[in-house]
Amino acid sequence: MTPNAPLTTLNELFNRVSTAANPRAMLWQDEFGQWQPISSDQIYQRVRALAKAFQAWGVQKGDRIALVSENRWEWAITDFATLAVGAVDVPIYPTLTGEQVAALMRDASCRMAVVSTRQQFEKLNAVRGQTDLERILLMDAGEPPEGAASFSEVLAGADERIGWQDAAFDRLVQSVAPDDLATLIYTSGTTGEPKGVALTHGNIASNQTFATAEFGFGPRDACISFLPLSHITARALDYAMFFYGAQVAYCSHFDKLPEAMRQVRPTVFVGVPRVYEKIRQAVEQKSSVSPIKKRILRWAVQTGFRHRDAVYDGQRPQSMAWKMADKLVYSKVAEAFGGRVTTFISGGAPLGIDTAQWFASVGIPLYEGYGLTETSPVIAVNSPVRHRMGSVGRPLPNVSCKLAEDGELLVRGPSIFQGYWQKPEANTECFDAEGWFCTGDIAHIDADGFLYITDRKKELLKTSGGKLVAPQPIENKLKTNVFVAQVALVGDRHKFISALIAPNFAALEEWARHRGVEAQSREDLVADTRVVAHYGELVREVNAGLANFETIKRFRIVAEEWTLENGHLTPSMKLKRREITTRYAELIAALYEDEATARAE
Repeated sequence: MTPNAPLTTLNELFNRVSTAANPRAMLWQDEFGQWQPISSDQIYQRVRALAKAFQAWGVQKGDRIALVSENRWEWAITDFATLAVGAVDVPIYPTLTGEQVAALMRDASCRMAVVSTRQQFEKLNAVRGQTDLERILLMDAGEPPEGAASFSEVLAGADERIGWQDAAFDRLVQSVAPDDLATLIYTSGTTGEPKGVALTHGNIASNQTFATAEFGFGPRDACISFLPLSHITARALDYAMFFYGAQVAYCSHFDKLPEAMRQVRPTVFVGVPRVYEKIRQAVEQKSSVSPIKKRILRWAVQTGFRHRDAVYDGQRPQSMAWKMADKLVYSKVAEAFGGRVTTFISGGAPLGIDTAQWFASVGIPLYEGYGLTETSPVIAVNSPVRHRMGSVGRPLPNVSCKLAEDGELLVRGPSIFQGYWQKPEANTECFDAEGWFCTGDIAHIDADGFLYITDRKKELLKTSGGKLVAPQPIENKLKTNVFVAQVALVGDRHKFISALIAPNFAALEEWARHRGVEAQSREDLVADTRVVAHYGELVREVNAGLANFETIKRFRIVAEEWTLENGHLTPSMKLKRREITTRYAELIAALYEDEATARAE
């Protein structure tokens, strides 16, 4: 295959990786925190050894293999080995409970599972009777517990075969066709139950061919794989890096990311919007400890704001003020990413124009993309070649787009999935009569073909007065403030809009200490009148730029953080609105208890 030639299957991608003669194709951290390389040859031999073991255990083409693990090199080897034998991998978030994992495995009829740690094994082994599992393979080294097979034993001797080619294995890899099923990815769902998205080799390969074509990636690039690989965005990034012969460094836990960025110094950084929002908040919080630092940051951002369009176009402004701001502030922000990143991409959830403008104002062009698990995933993306801030870019050449009468985006093309696993009714609902996939997102397309996503169709709030309110843009405006971690607008079928605000407790507690606010608990803290007044001012600032029917009339500050672990966020850090409205049903009811006599506007 010629360099960067179009892919037809993911097995062709494996062939490209394993024959690249790259001595540092992957990086992983050992028990001492040292980064260790894995070469292209080692990838080939380890995938071959694991694929042979799968065959010995009776895995056949089309069988489903569950993959429950954090980001690590074994994840990629398992993925490639599963695909090599024509099987279907089912990546499952390691943060799910045993019962949740069992339900997904039962739905996919998984006969085998590969898990990362003994903890994951114990969790799965406890619910083994609820599944069809015949074998569990454990990645962690050491003596495996009873009922588990050892990953290291399966791979024993693989690295000693460097340079040896297995003709039978190569024929097996090449026998997989574009229409063969590659993976079942269970969507986390912001409003409903998870569904298995069935993606073929051809779906993902088609997307890989076009999604990053305008970024100029190559063998000198490196990225850190830290977003959950069970999410299609992270997996697609790793595939893209392998496609261009770049390096992938695996970071298993988010709290290790800052140190990993300093050590690996990636050239490509892809994050969900919440990652970028947290970095911005950290910069603003760090400057707030000193009035001088706060003034310098404000001046630098204001200076950069005047040059934001040039920065977004990839230019380096030459004014003395910008150069001074770069030395004092912008370079420090860039250093937080390792100091070598040339490409910043945001995906997985809506970015928000305020965040994009702020990063451009500190010298970082942040290119937003858009897609869904069902679309393998990229539908559109801004790039250094073609971009427009506020949009999600222009659709890929292999994706056709049109808008329904109500503004919903419909898409069609070779990267669009064929349907949900064993869900004929859901498939009927999500495809129209002409075969267009209904994304559920409200959008518009400008005269130059740039796509804009305004909100989720099912998440639009409709007041009792008939006004439609898109919650995400308003929530994003509030989240740009350092004191706000998450926001959920409520008010569907009510007279007015209200908000639940989850604070950034690190910033709030520091603010409270400086002002003598004493509280025995977070419940006491968020109920303090000074804290409520402070957040009231933040809400008023956002309301100033909204239409009257959109404004937040009431709000409540909640006493807990919303996280993936407590079930309030999806792995891409989007709100699980159904979970939140259920969790805070009484609080929401209290916001509207006097609605009959309250003014609507």
